[in-house]
Amino acid sequence: MDQEAKIREGILPLLEEMQVKLYDITWTHEGKHKILQIAIEREDGSVDVDLCASVAEVIGAKLDEMDVISFEYMLEVCSPGAERKLRNVQEIKNAVGKYVYAKFKKTIGKLDEVKGTLISVEDNCCCIEYMDKTFKRQIKVNIDDCSLIRLAVKI
Repeated sequence: MDQEAKIREGILPLLEEMQVKLYDITWTHEGKHKILQIAIEREDGSVDVDLCASVAEVIGAKLDEMDVISFEYMLEVCSPGAERKLRNVQEIKNAVGKYVYAKFKKTIGKLDEVKGTLISVEDNCCCIEYMDKTFKRQIKVNIDDCSLIRLAVKI
């Protein structure tokens, strides 16, 4: 089992107790510092500073106890981000009703990409309502025909 899998296995029960979902575990570098970044969110997708602080405290203690990281590092518990990538069908389904950005692998109905509200996800196909000048339109696209689907901030 690799290091990331051991970390995941060790912290998942703690996150479940705190009613928090793990979004991702990544290693990043800032200069010569190694940073273990753990992205979390509540079931409703929200995250706040107090939650990150309390999760960091619990996870930090568990990682010290597990002793699976043999080098000096910094722990960062954070939000997955307001424009996080929707990585699988379940995450896409969970985003129904939210504002999204989708980039297509090929042109679909004269569009290469679209920003709009995700209306539905059925049979591996998603329906996005978007604005075309002053008109609301909908586009249905197979998820496999998208190179990227992510949450988007509506400005």
